Amino acid sequence: MSMELDVFVGNTTLLDDEVYELWLDGYPVSDAVQARAEAGVLRQWDPSPEVLLSDTTDQYRTFQMCERLLHCPTKLANQLLFQIPAHRQAALIERYYAFDSALARDLLGKKLSKGTKKDLDDISARTGVTLKSCRRQFENFRRVFKVVEELKGPLVENIQHHFLLPDRLARDYAAVVFFASNRFETGKRKLQYLSFQDLAFCAQQLISDWTVGAGGSMSEDMDVDLEKEFLHDLKDLKILISDKDLLGQHKSLVCAALRGKIKVFNEMEANFKFIEPCHSDRWSIRDLRLFLTHYTSTAHRLHCFRYLGIWERYMGVIKSCILKMYHD
Repeated sequence: MSMELDVFVGNTTLLDDEVYELWLDGYPVSDAVQARAEAGVLRQWDPSPEVLLSDTTDQYRTFQMCERLLHCPTKLANQLLFQIPAHRQAALIERYYAFDSALARDLLGKKLSKGTKKDLDDISARTGVTLKSCRRQFENFRRVFKVVEELKGPLVENIQHHFLLPDRLARDYAAVVFFASNRFETGKRKLQYLSFQDLAFCAQQLISDWTVGAGGSMSEDMDVDLEKEFLHDLKDLKILISDKDLLGQHKSLVCAALRGKIKVFNEMEANFKFIEPCHSDRWSIRDLRLFLTHYTSTAHRLHCFRYLGIWERYMGVIKSCILKMYHD
């Protein structure tokens, strides 16, 4: 009686990047073997189909065993089961926590709870992301959210410290956490043209200037909570539109500053609202930037307007967000 055994003995754990990507995308072993065969692995290395199946199965088994460590990346460097060089560990972590922008856009602003998890079938169908990959990415969002939601200190730094993510990816996760915590309604029909990166940029502006941590405080969840005192003080800015004399003065100053400098002067003079009127009147991004700059700066010349500190803090973020959201 004879038996065939597949045996692998070694020190450094060998991980195939292409197979890892297939595993992350949620493909079963059989589909991964077919994808590798179609990619030319059989022609390139001349393994038998059986060897390719065995190698793929072994790779999948390794990834599944590593997954519990990837849930808490700081443990990956301290474990002894898998001998993985530091640079390879960093790559594994980054790719495990990378996400599809379409999926993130769909989830943005929603509560990261079991109720939302039940909708992943529909989200998978809408975005074209496999259900297994949707579940992994959703659990990553929820895991990061749970760990950093109550921590003091800068949100991005907390994410980097606990999950060892590169700066760009940590900032994207910070946007997801921020929107989930504050429940912004990003799913409205009028906002569907905005991409995840558009909204992530806006989140960073709010985090940098409107949260508790914007002033350097370490006493609260500084980068998750919007500063209540600042939000309360914003009501004072209503005087710019509720006081007809002040509104007229402001409009006159802006028009005087922009006369002859923008192509849409007549449309601007007739309408001081943003984005939708600008789209319909076909403003260029240059004209919009120039308008917002003078709309902000001319408030300093209004003698009865006493809220310049709040105004600058408010308009600094509003200007950046409008320019990012305006797709001319």
